[in-house]
Amino acid sequence: MRTVAGVFVRRADAERAAAGLESLGIPRDRITLLAPGGDARRVPTDEGERSGIGAALGAVTGAATGFPLGAAVTLLVPGVGAVIASGLIGAVLLGAGGAAIGATLEESLVTGLPRDELFFYEDALKQGRLVLIVQVENDDDAEIVRAALEAAGADSVDAARDAWWVGLRDDEARAYAERGGDFEADEPMYRHGFEAALMPFVRGRGYDVVLVELRRMYPEDCQADAFRCGFERGQTWDASRRRPEDRAA
Repeated sequence: MRTVAGVFVRRADAERAAAGLESLGIPRDRITLLAPGGDARRVPTDEGERSGIGAALGAVTGAATGFPLGAAVTLLVPGVGAVIASGLIGAVLLGAGGAAIGATLEESLVTGLPRDELFFYEDALKQGRLVLIVQVENDDDAEIVRAALEAAGADSVDAARDAWWVGLRDDEARAYAERGGDFEADEPMYRHGFEAALMPFVRGRGYDVVLVELRRMYPEDCQADAFRCGFERGQTWDASRRRPEDRAA
């Protein structure tokens, strides 16, 4: 399974893109649209809780909002606010905060979804943008979907993610230099650490606590000083953008 995502500024463009994907033969249950706003009816489980996905799925089953992809649920996402998430995958991604992913059912729902992008989806939503996520079977279909999203006015996640990092880069370079680091040489490793700290299953947990998981994802980088420095800075940045009541949840 492959995943293609696009970031939209206008809801009308995102909805038109979603409808166009269905006309291309993409099944509705493989298209997820995340949109900011709405009247939050459900507060997700906290980030340390491993069970709770059932509540999120139950909320989807009972929700009907007139969303273009059918059933949707409005969720209160810490640090983001109210988000409308279409379908089961939308609920798994944001309704359970990513922390509950791991059980057989949950794994089957999110096969192919890049979990290290979840923090970026949150950041895009916080800025008032919409995120359209599409699962396809192969690289050829991925190229077709990518072209369709671009034609509909989407920014690619890669491009938008790079722009997000550019906005942070000067501050991070300065902080790393103050610790005696060579940012020009170590930036890729530092950025890996920064982004690793933002993944839902890592968020709020200390570096030493999650080192086993980090070794699986970043086997060559995770114990380097640059990675750890980036990780710690990422945690600080994440905490700074969350409201006090969110951090206490």
